[in-house]
Amino acid sequence: MKKLLLSSIIVIIGITFLSRLSYLQIFSFSPDQVLEDPAIKRVYDYPERGYIYDRNGELLVGNDPAYDVMVIPREVRALDTLELCGLLKIDKEKFKKELRKATIYSPRLPSVFVPQLSKEDYAKLQEKMRHYNGFYIQKRSLRYYDTNSAANVLGYISEVNERDLAKNPYYVQGELTGRTGVEKVYEDILRGRKGVQYIQKDRFNRDIGPYKNGTLDTLPEQGFEINITIDKHLQEYGERLMHGKWGGIVAIEPSSGEILSMISGPTYDPSLLVGRKRSANYSKLHYDSISKPTFDRSISFEKSPGSPFKAINALIALQEGAITPSTTFTCHHGFFIGRHRKGCHCGGGVRTLNNGIYKSCNAYFVGAYKKLFEQFPSNSAAMDAWEKHVRSFGLGSYLGSDLYTGRPGSVPSTALYNKWYGEGDKRWSATTTYSNAIGQGEVNVTPIQLANMTAAIANRGFFFTPHVLKKIDGKEISIPDFVEPKHTTIDKRHFEPVIQGMADVYHHGTAKHIQIPDIEIAGKTGTVENYIKIDSVKTQLTDNSVFVAFAPVENPKIAIAVYIQNGYYGSRYAGHIASLMIEQYLKGEITRKDLEKRMLERTLESEYAKPYSGKEFKINEYDWSRHSIKYQEKISQSEQ
Repeated sequence: MKKLLLSSIIVIIGITFLSRLSYLQIFSFSPDQVLEDPAIKRVYDYPERGYIYDRNGELLVGNDPAYDVMVIPREVRALDTLELCGLLKIDKEKFKKELRKATIYSPRLPSVFVPQLSKEDYAKLQEKMRHYNGFYIQKRSLRYYDTNSAANVLGYISEVNERDLAKNPYYVQGELTGRTGVEKVYEDILRGRKGVQYIQKDRFNRDIGPYKNGTLDTLPEQGFEINITIDKHLQEYGERLMHGKWGGIVAIEPSSGEILSMISGPTYDPSLLVGRKRSANYSKLHYDSISKPTFDRSISFEKSPGSPFKAINALIALQEGAITPSTTFTCHHGFFIGRHRKGCHCGGGVRTLNNGIYKSCNAYFVGAYKKLFEQFPSNSAAMDAWEKHVRSFGLGSYLGSDLYTGRPGSVPSTALYNKWYGEGDKRWSATTTYSNAIGQGEVNVTPIQLANMTAAIANRGFFFTPHVLKKIDGKEISIPDFVEPKHTTIDKRHFEPVIQGMADVYHHGTAKHIQIPDIEIAGKTGTVENYIKIDSVKTQLTDNSVFVAFAPVENPKIAIAVYIQNGYYGSRYAGHIASLMIEQYLKGEITRKDLEKRMLERTLESEYAKPYSGKEFKINEYDWSRHSIKYQEKISQSEQ
């Protein structure tokens, strides 16, 4: 009986041990447990990152093969350091630093020792790798750009840092992630999923084959292809026109909110941030504190909107019953604020809404702004209503787009003026805040906000959230926030007289000399005062040039905003560029070769050098001597 009991206990214990081992190995196995076994090595197989195409299916970003030299510190043996350094094109100090860094990360896990070898360096190194225990080559892909434009939109990828590793357990040291632009926003879609192989080692630390016959191994899954809304040719053309100029351009399809082009000047070739020279190139770009090529002026450059904002004030005044299209104000070559006369370039005379817009009369819009305030029982009530209307066009907000960064701009409020001047209806008024009427007040906008505002006018009262994603893996996306219209607070009937005034800007107004044959365009010029601090002294520079437009007037296909720093009158630079880009998009060719020649040849580099020259300079002085006297006279008579 005792023997039977003892035998039974032994059998039960044996079955228990076998069951537990089977459970651990078959049912409760986690791949992460393999890392705890020094006899198992994990090798990643990286997928190709998803390709990026433009709205018409043209390639923007693809992949090229690249090779990383990996190291497992605990497996490193005595080697010819100088020879390996020569092959890797690094010095001995760099060798020691990278090995120390890898050891700190993990002595038994692989780390990137030297990333992104060229094909030539890989070919020389591959045949000698057997001499360097602990080192091996891992293939991956790097970004290849089929365009030298759109760096601010596409973004770039770089190696994960400690913060990335702490935030997302998917990554391991040495991997790449989207850092800015589309690459960052749609990282999870583009990166794919890496595969993994588990390799078993013997007691001499030699590879002896797949662990568990490869049953735990996984294959890589390539990232999804995406189409973005950018038009490749329009983007490239716009960047050519922006050569030697600082500012931002955003073009939107009004019927969808899709961004057709988003240009920041100055910019850079996106291929500069690929490969082993990426870090050095980025430092040069990032620390250029004067031209700031990595600063995206299309979505982050906040400045006064200037005269294009008059269209919004006209709509608000119409909505609140302060004016009608036939309401008149007289311009005495300016207007008075108290005893102080403020200038106007429209030529003076009686102004209606229509010629107030196309002549860009300051006196008309200051008068309309004052009339607006008279519709309310208090200044604060008027300002509250005005602010609500302005914000309904997307101003003063981030717009909710899928862009990775940007600035919200600003819209003044009752609270702001109460803080500045004190509470009470007599402390401030329309006269105090009159600059808002002509876009030179406390309103600040970005180019994308100006473009979105223009799209809302083109649509007669609504807009769609601007965005850059169009398709994923060939399928149209339908994100609710992108396809649902956002309505302004202005009734549709009030838009027609304002749009007619904007169309007349081209017919016989401030942009009549930049008309495009066979295209009906509605636009608005703007000239914005421009200041900078030089040695702590507020100094005026040449005015900023602003232009907004949409076309065709009926059934608009494109709405565009162009903001050029130090570009002088609105139609000189911003107007030229906007008209050319509209023609390029709608026709696919340029007929106004005179406008194109001017923009391709002329730069504003001398203007940008003024604050740093240490010499005295004049503002709003630009040499157009290469053009005829007749052309200069036409500009001086028609522009503002």
